[in-house]
Amino acid sequence: MRNPMPEQPADIRNKNFEEVALGYDMATAIDEAQRCLNCPKPRCVEGCPVNVEIPAFIQAIAQSKLNEAITILKRKNSLPAVCGRVCPQENQCESKCVLGIKGESVAIGRLERFVADYAREQGIDITKTDIDSSKDKKIAIVGSGPSGLTAAGDLAKMGYDVTMYEALHAPGGVLMYGIPQFRLPKEIVKHEIDALKDLGVKIIPNAVIGRTFTIKELMNEEGFSAVYVGTGAGLPHFMHIDGENLNGVYSANEFLTRVNLMRAYQFPNVATPVYVGKNVAVVGAGNVAMDAARTAKRLGAEQVYIVYRRSEDEMPARKEEIGHAKEEGIELRLLNNPTRILGNDKGWVNGMECIKMELGEPDASGRRSPVEIKGSEYVLDVDMVVMAIGQGPNPLLKQTTPELETNKRGNIVANEEGATSIPGVFAGGDIVTGAATVISAMGAGKKAALAIDEYLSKH
Repeated sequence: MRNPMPEQPADIRNKNFEEVALGYDMATAIDEAQRCLNCPKPRCVEGCPVNVEIPAFIQAIAQSKLNEAITILKRKNSLPAVCGRVCPQENQCESKCVLGIKGESVAIGRLERFVADYAREQGIDITKTDIDSSKDKKIAIVGSGPSGLTAAGDLAKMGYDVTMYEALHAPGGVLMYGIPQFRLPKEIVKHEIDALKDLGVKIIPNAVIGRTFTIKELMNEEGFSAVYVGTGAGLPHFMHIDGENLNGVYSANEFLTRVNLMRAYQFPNVATPVYVGKNVAVVGAGNVAMDAARTAKRLGAEQVYIVYRRSEDEMPARKEEIGHAKEEGIELRLLNNPTRILGNDKGWVNGMECIKMELGEPDASGRRSPVEIKGSEYVLDVDMVVMAIGQGPNPLLKQTTPELETNKRGNIVANEEGATSIPGVFAGGDIVTGAATVISAMGAGKKAALAIDEYLSKH
């Protein structure tokens, strides 16, 4: 039986922005680590997009060798404290664990978080990395999310002169503006970014590539020998129904960014003008929808609904996040779909018309397609709506760099190593794959760093 994660009580945590999960203590971590069978052919490593040496770091924990554990972890994963919190381990490393066949898999993510937190608190993860002799070439990283951070760190360790450009005023990308404080504290992300600065990575905020500089200007005028694009998928999708332009309608991206970058999680100590309604509907059922709903609850909303056109079995959010949301008082309005948003004469939301659905045949993704039940429309009493139905790539780069090949969705076309249609320009993460996980974006950054090194050795 795996060791449970200690958590804040639901009726307390839904009123604050402190971390929900409290982390293992030393005794619990060692006990959990000792469950690992140390398989000779560890399938868990195959399930990790950056191929962390999982049994090795867990065996080090089991033997109380925490310095050794963090060294092993950081050989492959530069952001273990982040991944231990937000990666869907249940679909990756833990899904491959042999113990999970007949029982419960080892809590790999929780152990990763434990050793990363211990190392940070004890100051034993600030290790001077051996950097290859300086290479006389400059590399630009566009975007400071998980993919860009990983590529920047790996390239800096190789000896390159790395400069990272971030459109917003705080580096970290989705780790800083997209994930709430109660799931990923900002100080943890800042700690990881400080480690990059120690490697010599220069970070330039408030720089929108496509406006401040184009990719061509970075290479031809700023003297960069290669560019890595890791700008993510930050353009929100909407349903294109009546009323989406009313006051009180947010995209989840806008809502979470306002709360995170303007520090609404520290209100009233920080004055943050973020409107939150009394009754809030969040449309969608992914992790971002759960984050938006739980954030609205913490900011004072009395009633928060998740409105989703399928059933709970089809919800794409992590089971843990769905469970936490329900515990915190979020109401699931399943098999419901918005048809229009209603407003008052001052242009503010005062209701959302929904229609009830039933599940029909499976669609191309294997999920059963929702079908409207005719005549089942009703009005949900809400004064704020958050659209959390996905996001895509910002078209700015394509508009200013027409020779950069993109697909019909606007994602950059890149090969397995991240090479694009422009020599010397590489890309990875959500800008290539569409919205995915933090760890998969990191995996793309690692592959691209190796490919950039190989490219520059020949040019």
